[in-house]
Amino acid sequence: MNRRQILRTALKSGAGATVFMNLGQFRLFAGSESTYSARAVELVQRTNVIDMLAPLWISPSKTRTMLGNPDNFKAGDYAPYKESGISVFHIAIGTGGPDVYLETLKFLSGYNTFLARHDQWFERVDTPSRLDGIKASGKVGILLGVQNSEHFRNVEDVDYFYGLGQRVSQLTYNARTLIGNGSTERRDEGLSDFGVAIVERMNKLGMAVDVSHCGDRTTLDAFELSRKPVLITHSNCRTLNPKHPRCKTDEAIKAMASKGGVMGITEVRMFVSPNEPTTVQNMLDHFDYVAKLVGVEHVGVGSDIDLVGYDGMPAEELKQLKSGYKGSYGFRDKVDLDGYNFGKRPFDLAEGLIRRGYGNANIELILGGNFARALRETWTV
Repeated sequence: MNRRQILRTALKSGAGATVFMNLGQFRLFAGSESTYSARAVELVQRTNVIDMLAPLWISPSKTRTMLGNPDNFKAGDYAPYKESGISVFHIAIGTGGPDVYLETLKFLSGYNTFLARHDQWFERVDTPSRLDGIKASGKVGILLGVQNSEHFRNVEDVDYFYGLGQRVSQLTYNARTLIGNGSTERRDEGLSDFGVAIVERMNKLGMAVDVSHCGDRTTLDAFELSRKPVLITHSNCRTLNPKHPRCKTDEAIKAMASKGGVMGITEVRMFVSPNEPTTVQNMLDHFDYVAKLVGVEHVGVGSDIDLVGYDGMPAEELKQLKSGYKGSYGFRDKVDLDGYNFGKRPFDLAEGLIRRGYGNANIELILGGNFARALRETWTV
């Protein structure tokens, strides 16, 4: 594919490619000063890019507006998702508390209604064939998941929520549940007998097990007991950020790889580095670390962010979000990385990986191929 073909493809997909630059660099998006190499653009254009934690909206008020009445979502609202370069958005949120069953039911039913109303733009990705075909369809894929499994009151509930389209379930959020322990609990005794039964039922149905927020022992138990690949959809490496509970140990990363899983690297500032400034280069260090520790076939993208970024949220909502977490999360004034275009992040990531010396085939694996392989294996029963 030559440069002219790349630009023509970008324009057809809705991206506002505007200006050629010197040395093979050009501006791809109107209103942006960012430039990308032809190689980076081609890689994103041909790859089924999967972001394994990418809510459409972080803002609670925006979410209520769009899911409460899908007609509020217009063609102009769709354009950024089509132009982002992301083929599949895993839109999981954290749920919990006494009303978790109803809360999760509302969340999934809200998205199902939204997808039905806008099926000319979006498609629910819930089978291997839909996953493999979403790029060619021209639509944006939505993968329904939940960042907790507390809504599973019994093993039969796994079947029920599977029927609603849920295809990924994180075993715990940050707190202790009947299933296991979250990452910010004081102690972690691992999976309970009930948790083991939930994992077994998820394996049987073809629902992916996620341990991103789980405590260390609960995380390792999931790898030991699951018969299918276990995912770390969005986390970072504790060796590079030693005191953060949301980062994963080398032991966990090795166990993940031995089970055939994939780890998605987040773009959240305090997860990426304990030091300032925290930049794209710090984030790329996590991709390098996992690739060197267990192989490039076990690392992917789990941004944990929408296309706007946390720092673009209404100030009061961001303040409320921060107040909902323990001090061990280590929020700073800024939450987003420096020097990253969140709305076009696959292009920035591809460019960064090129500069780090990754070959095309490995970049395609990181952008989506690895998670596609693990999801196909998990969903095939």
